[in-house]
Amino acid sequence: MEHGFSMNKLELKQIILDLLEQKWQIAQSSVQRAIESATDEETVPEHKYDTLALEASYLAHGQAKRLQECEQEISLFKELVMPQEPHCVVLGCLVSLLDVNEQRKWFFISPCAGGLKVAASEATVMLVTFDSPLGRALKSKNVGDEVIYRVAEAEHCYEIETIS
Repeated sequence: MEHGFSMNKLELKQIILDLLEQKWQIAQSSVQRAIESATDEETVPEHKYDTLALEASYLAHGQAKRLQECEQEISLFKELVMPQEPHCVVLGCLVSLLDVNEQRKWFFISPCAGGLKVAASEATVMLVTFDSPLGRALKSKNVGDEVIYRVAEAEHCYEIETIS
């Protein structure tokens, strides 16, 4: 993706929503399988130390929570208002960063689903939330600002090239 290339953020939003819907469908299927397993006749305990039914019910509960999280992500993303001409990094921005080797990286400032990678146009865009170290470092910064953040023992340094 070239510096002057203008990615359509509404198309990007739709791609992300499609991925979140796929994630929801997988979670829905997992919940159904976990419920079937928890209620299957073969999981009925044969003796007091047989915990298969208990484990299956814990799994069903965990999968149901995961499904709720997927639903919440979809809802948050549908409600997201994309800024038209942001002057600094805010929620809904698409940001290009240059590393010390002049390699361009693209990030979308998202309310959820941080870490999700999206193949869009000619580049891969990673979703970043303000809860992440990079998101916190980017918040309210402007084009040309240096962004430094640390993860574990590694320090990362970027320059903000574009905000859209």
